[in-house]
Amino acid sequence: MNSSLLSKNIQEFIAKNIGESITKLALQKNPFPDVEWILILNQIEAKTKAKDKLPTWFSTEDIIYPSKISVEQTSSEKTAAYKASLISGESLIDLTGGFGVDDYYFSKRFKNIAHCEINENLSAIVKHNFEKLQIKNCSFFADDSTNVLTASNQKWDWIYIDPSRRNDAKGKVFMMKDCLPNVPELLDFYFEKSNAILIKTAPLLDLSAGLSELKFVKNIHIIALENEVKELLFEIHNHYSGDITIKTANILKDKIETFEFILGNESYFPSYELPQKYLYEPNSAIMKSGGFDEVSSFFKINKLHKHSHLYTSDQLINFSGRSFEIEKVISYNKNDMKTELLNQQANITTRNFPDTVENIRKKWKIKNGGNLYCFFTTDKNDNKIVLICRKIT
Repeated sequence: MNSSLLSKNIQEFIAKNIGESITKLALQKNPFPDVEWILILNQIEAKTKAKDKLPTWFSTEDIIYPSKISVEQTSSEKTAAYKASLISGESLIDLTGGFGVDDYYFSKRFKNIAHCEINENLSAIVKHNFEKLQIKNCSFFADDSTNVLTASNQKWDWIYIDPSRRNDAKGKVFMMKDCLPNVPELLDFYFEKSNAILIKTAPLLDLSAGLSELKFVKNIHIIALENEVKELLFEIHNHYSGDITIKTANILKDKIETFEFILGNESYFPSYELPQKYLYEPNSAIMKSGGFDEVSSFFKINKLHKHSHLYTSDQLINFSGRSFEIEKVISYNKNDMKTELLNQQANITTRNFPDTVENIRKKWKIKNGGNLYCFFTTDKNDNKIVLICRKIT
């Protein structure tokens, strides 16, 4: 950690240049010749990234940032706060501490936490930042987490792990065994140190692939931020053998949309109907969960088709996703398309439909945007239809 970055003049310069083009700044002469120009530029770039993602860090004085990539890869404060709300206890050890955003929020839910980070410089940065953030219940270990656990006799209430993908795994189907640490391989060792483990994975991991590599899974949490899936969390408890619950959360500016169901429960029976007055499109966390029959059963709304994943009802409900009022339903044929949508402006979505959005726009000369929302889909009778809608929420 380069503490010279904390000089008052450099910190003022960093603050003054938030949002400025790093490419342009790089061409200027370094006004602080005693400190490498690239280090100062990195602080400006990383702090700019942190403005919306990490407002607590951004607004705290004398914070030091690691590389821009570390800031990009870390949890946002909103997802970290939600994640911390899921668990609590006396002690937690984070085996892959990184920039420490998750641990900042875990520190508010646990009496003691430990931050393990194999990168000594990053570990020192986080330790410094936690002092500035006034977090006093965190211990820091600049070492491989396996070494830290091996050297300690402590039993932890929770282990938290955010494995990183190995470079040589690029291009392969994403599996947990392709990450560091290799959680499936180390799971029995981890259970010697804790009976409860929370594993964060990238959103592209297939749920069934994760389940095939792990054991004792109790809950799978799917977290989206503003309708973009950001994290999957596998919550495992030693020797657990009951139902697996899928819990989804879509964190919005003014609320959190939640939905949950029991995986593989055969008591969920969807109902099917032709388009009614309202149309519903599940949020991205629900889409990732695959619980499409469960949505129909839980919200008491009808599916348009087994594979369309769009829902309809005559009464408007409070739904976890987007809601629309259907203005018109047309068949997908030449005459209806010419009459209703040729040369129009509309937002287009396809669900269980043989053509792409791009081709549809090109074929019918439909411009993007506007207040009209058109869903090209298939109804319960296998007819190709277009739902012309106005957005409600």
